[in-house]
Amino acid sequence: MSSFLNEWGDTIWQAFLDTLKMTSISLIVAIIIGLPLGILLVLTRKGGEAENKVVFMILNTVINVIRSIPFIILLFFILPFTKLVMGTTIGVQGVIVPLVVYTAPYIARLMESALLEVDKGVVEAYQSMGISTSKIIWYVIVREARASIVLGLTIATIGLIGATAMAGLVGAGGLGDIAYQFGHLRFQPDVMYTTIIILIIMVQGIQSIGNIVSRKLRKD
Repeated sequence: MSSFLNEWGDTIWQAFLDTLKMTSISLIVAIIIGLPLGILLVLTRKGGEAENKVVFMILNTVINVIRSIPFIILLFFILPFTKLVMGTTIGVQGVIVPLVVYTAPYIARLMESALLEVDKGVVEAYQSMGISTSKIIWYVIVREARASIVLGLTIATIGLIGATAMAGLVGAGGLGDIAYQFGHLRFQPDVMYTTIIILIIMVQGIQSIGNIVSRKLRKD
């Protein structure tokens, strides 16, 4: 064990930090994009507070199209766009754009589902009091859906970690890159198993935290 840590400890630690960096940055940007899109889907759908068939159809179609493309294909498909935006297509910096493009529509759909769970009677009660739509969205609908939103973001984060692992195939860095470059190509199973264990621990930890936070929000 000590010899393994001496040889691979620093490399695996740096890969772990790269995975955290890719996940956190991509998740924050994806939430900034995905949450408003989810709200817009709820508002513009049939029977929504701002019903608009054209806007809903466009959003719904774009989200479905992006979500239907496997991440590894999307990664290569938008390489020119990634190069234009980030100036590179390799390393942690080069994979942020594909991760955001992949995750934001997923979060939008999860947010839509969470917001639609809110009791319409509660919304109608606030509308009858003359409260503006914007305040109802943020202080009623989003607040009532907090627990479901947290669970949705937990699922999205776990999916995002999986995508960062796949990004290792194009030299994006992180645990996926270590597992592919050394565990697979150089036939070093101990490195492969170590990265798998770390990823399992990460996923289990995130899921547990998400469940705890969601339960507390439901009790509030």
